[in-house]
Amino acid sequence: MNRADLQELIRNGENSEVEFKRDDVHQDKLASEMAALLNLEGGHILLGVEDNGSIAGLVRPTKEAEEWVMNIAQNNLQPPAILVWQAIKLDDPDKTIGVIRLPADAPDKPYKAKRGASWVTFVRIGTTSREATREQEMRLYQSSNLLQFDLNPVPDTRLEDLNLNLLENYFLIMLNRDAPDVEDLESWQRILLNLDFLKELGGRVFATVGGLLLFGNAPNRRLPQSGITATAFPGMDKDYNTVDEEVIRGPLISSKSKAGAFLEKGVIDLCVDFVKRNMGSSAWLESAQRVRKTSLPLDAVREAIVNAVVHRDYTIRGTDIEVSLYRDRLEVISPGRLPNGVTVSKMKEGIRATRNELLKNILRDYDYIEHRGMGVRRRIIEAMREHNGKEPDLIEDDDRFIVRLWK
Repeated sequence: MNRADLQELIRNGENSEVEFKRDDVHQDKLASEMAALLNLEGGHILLGVEDNGSIAGLVRPTKEAEEWVMNIAQNNLQPPAILVWQAIKLDDPDKTIGVIRLPADAPDKPYKAKRGASWVTFVRIGTTSREATREQEMRLYQSSNLLQFDLNPVPDTRLEDLNLNLLENYFLIMLNRDAPDVEDLESWQRILLNLDFLKELGGRVFATVGGLLLFGNAPNRRLPQSGITATAFPGMDKDYNTVDEEVIRGPLISSKSKAGAFLEKGVIDLCVDFVKRNMGSSAWLESAQRVRKTSLPLDAVREAIVNAVVHRDYTIRGTDIEVSLYRDRLEVISPGRLPNGVTVSKMKEGIRATRNELLKNILRDYDYIEHRGMGVRRRIIEAMREHNGKEPDLIEDDDRFIVRLWK
């Protein structure tokens, strides 16, 4: 960073990535600001700048200030953090600003700051640093791939909350293996514990998040964030007037016959059906033959829905996946940021990463997901190019991810 860059930061004021501090701030306070920025997307702490942007300059000698900051990063953060320090003189030769740069891709989230004898996780909300809620801390563990949320037990559930007929269909048709009789609950419990659809805790057996989402009798009763809200609008924007709307609930997957015919459809296929019946088509004559083409390729539609289901952040409660059809486009909105260091660029190249490994593995058994991890590149991007030459929009927007397919 040079002097002009620093002056620009100061002129723009504090924000989610920039914090002003005097260099006589208490070390616990400085550590909390470091942790909060590391837990978001990094940023800068400017030592020697007042909250209102006026320049105070470092009080400590530059070398002493650097050693003090590095000691805090090593001793007052857990895990210790790697940061970059610069001392930059402004136009006034007597005033120096200490610039602490926190990396955007810090690998060991959540970072905790020492507060007395305790270690506390902090998050950055706008221009303030706050103690993380339980849900926010859980999402930070997920972002470092330290927590697989779909393996968590769901309170007040048991084996009977799973649909054994659907599970039997999974074993017989998808895995081509024998399954216990649906009345043999002891054998089912043993098998489902080994498959992580059930989890034993404190002498009791509960359905896991993944087990309930995939095979639950009524997942939404215990996981209100488990459904899809699908809406078709007549125009270009959301409106009170709709062409069709459906709140889709139930297990994610469908049961099928040996011939591949649907016996009972799950959330994914019901949502694809909703889009199919509402997306419209075009027709024209070619050499006296009438040709009809759907406005969107179904492979791309299905892939967008499957990705939303398998990659969404299920720690965000009470928020459905949104599937919205407009006159000119389809939007699939998934709650939560991209998982585990994934970026839009990496998605386009076929990165294989997820926050819900159990969901991914089972949906792969059903051929909803490609084994090579090229679904976005092949089934969305290339499918849209072949269909109408229009690039899809892949957008990370605050705490949600949007896939936009143009008709």
